Amino acid sequence: MAIVDLWKEQLKVVNLGNAGFAEDLAGIHVPVVNLDWKPVAGGDAEMIRALDRIGSKAEIDAANREALNRINSSQPVLTGVGIARDTIPGMKENMLLHAGPPITWDRMSGPLRGAIIGALIFEKKAGDYASAEKLASSGEIEFSPCHEHHAVGPMAGVVSPSMPVFIIENKTYKNRAYATLNEGLGKVLRYGAYGEEVINRLNWMRDVLAPGIKKAIDISGGIELKPLIAQALHMGDEVHNRNKAATSLLIRALLPFLIKAGLSEKDFYEIVTFINSNDHFFLNLSMPAAKSMLESADGIENSSVVVIMARNGTDFGIKVSGLKGQWFTGPAGDIQGLLFPGFTDADKNPDIGDSAITETAGLGGFSMAASLAIVQFVGGEPEDAVNFSKKMYTITVGESSAFSIPILDFRGSPTGIDIRKVAETGILPQINTGIAHREAGVGQVGAGLVNPPWECFRSALLAFAEKYG
Repeated sequence: MAIVDLWKEQLKVVNLGNAGFAEDLAGIHVPVVNLDWKPVAGGDAEMIRALDRIGSKAEIDAANREALNRINSSQPVLTGVGIARDTIPGMKENMLLHAGPPITWDRMSGPLRGAIIGALIFEKKAGDYASAEKLASSGEIEFSPCHEHHAVGPMAGVVSPSMPVFIIENKTYKNRAYATLNEGLGKVLRYGAYGEEVINRLNWMRDVLAPGIKKAIDISGGIELKPLIAQALHMGDEVHNRNKAATSLLIRALLPFLIKAGLSEKDFYEIVTFINSNDHFFLNLSMPAAKSMLESADGIENSSVVVIMARNGTDFGIKVSGLKGQWFTGPAGDIQGLLFPGFTDADKNPDIGDSAITETAGLGGFSMAASLAIVQFVGGEPEDAVNFSKKMYTITVGESSAFSIPILDFRGSPTGIDIRKVAETGILPQINTGIAHREAGVGQVGAGLVNPPWECFRSALLAFAEKYG
């Protein structure tokens, strides 16, 4: 066909990249399909060379299949409740655990500082804000990431020696994970609040709630968490920011054994009422369940699967299976979402918490299509939730064999984030999360959506190519 003949027929256009060209054509009624195309690795030459070295290696694909198999075959079981100093490996009397990658006091955000101050008051190492702040900045307290001790903590994630913790055992691989018990929403320690009501609640949780639940779990012989999570996904949860169904299922599982535990009528009533009124109670079980599953896949040679995503309110960090022990960090992101009345964007702290371990395991933001109601809490529309889940299949190794999404024809949730696929596509993992006030002592101010910083995946990919390329 001669070029002149082209103009005699109706044009049908495929536009790559800049959507503005497609919009202009559509404006003059030219049929056009726009492809949201981006260059590999955002056009970063160093990353492209790294991908060329590792992108098609059979050893990496095999290692990633093994990582996915370990995650899928894991069986996390709630086996007990213990005290952190006696239960968590490496815990010390003058140590406080926190969410995210390592950080020093001088770089900590407001909510993390507030939670540390509250923990020191709870431990009776300080009597008020001023003395707690002085102690925290003195160098006498050792700060260590929860993840370095097989533990996870939502938001600030602070764990102190005398706090009670759930014990989750992965029955398949015999590894354990730990998390504190959930306090509820609002002015709570994990959001940086440290007032009298916060300390009183922590005392009650240590003295009444934890011992009662421990007795029930001991009588039960252990509660399998994977079936609860799978059923909760079918009931509208994604077990990160929506745990209403999962918490209800947990109460059903615990109740017969709480009745047999011989608790006083007062303690029984308070425990059941507290759990029933706290829709987020199961979060502190979904997190260590995910942690135990992912830890079984850590340390596999050649595997490019992400096993940790975590934030401390200042930095966002990831770890990769085949690069065991190494943190790759970037700045914690700005959360976009819904704020409680009276608060503005200026009040928001950057992204914080270990709860992105749920997304790392294919839950949370990766399973938002199972939880359309979540958009009422974090913002957006129901179709956004579906699209987020669909997009995450692009950057994962495979699908969960246990967790399925009804609206996607019960397809398994996208599981096993592959740093190669993130680099190739430029698609970052989707996380939904709570928003803490940037100042210590205030608490939660909203919830929303956020992505990890690109820097984490760039540095991880280059280190991976250096080792395995």
